[in-house]
Amino acid sequence: MAAAPQIIRVIDLETTGNAPPAHAVCEIGWQDVKLGGDGRWELDGEGGSRLVNPGRPIPPLTMAVHHIRDVDVADAPWWHDVARPILDPWPRRVALAAHRASFEEQFCTSALTRGADWICTYKCALRLWPDSPGFSNQFLRYYRMPEGMEHERGLPVHRAFPDAYVTAHHLRDMLNEASVAQLIEWSKLPGLLPRVRYGPDRGKEWSEIDDDSLDAFLQDRDEDIRYTAQVELERRRGGGPVRAPARQPQLF
Repeated sequence: MAAAPQIIRVIDLETTGNAPPAHAVCEIGWQDVKLGGDGRWELDGEGGSRLVNPGRPIPPLTMAVHHIRDVDVADAPWWHDVARPILDPWPRRVALAAHRASFEEQFCTSALTRGADWICTYKCALRLWPDSPGFSNQFLRYYRMPEGMEHERGLPVHRAFPDAYVTAHHLRDMLNEASVAQLIEWSKLPGLLPRVRYGPDRGKEWSEIDDDSLDAFLQDRDEDIRYTAQVELERRRGGGPVRAPARQPQLF
């Protein structure tokens, strides 16, 4: 029997707001990335998107972001009718992926994904491309200019398919630098920030700040900041580098 194809599905959602149950999905987009016979990952298929009836009005503040109106989704199917075939298709995907995947995971529950692992391209970008001045999906698009991206297919911004299409190019390049297993591992951890986000040390690398400043960040409310400060503390105690490791071998 032939081995199952190695495919990861990138997901992007447009919603009525930040989190369920107060808010719901009004559009889902997807784009697959597949491991080729030459051992390189590439985009696979055309991808797509579906409008979803969120079962509640879309607030004007949210419409101003994605421009999806109540009238556009009035006759669209419900989320539970749309989600499962997209999130758990056949053949089964090795993992799902999204930029800042914790947002998508709130709506794409384990029951809908059949417990699929997620890759967060934001967290992986922090590890693989720490020299980037920014890490949003669109900033990385124009900072890195991924090879082969069709500009118009990545527009308009803040619609589900174009955003998934852009993210898929980031994921493809990440998978050609690090293994699936490594990306999943990084995605399960808090984000490892390459530079200090705020305060007198804003913009500095963590290795450049003094011990008192580092101690203060260990108590920060932001999980990513606390984690990064802890990693830097361990580095100072001889536990290893805070910067991204060397290229990982392909495990999948």
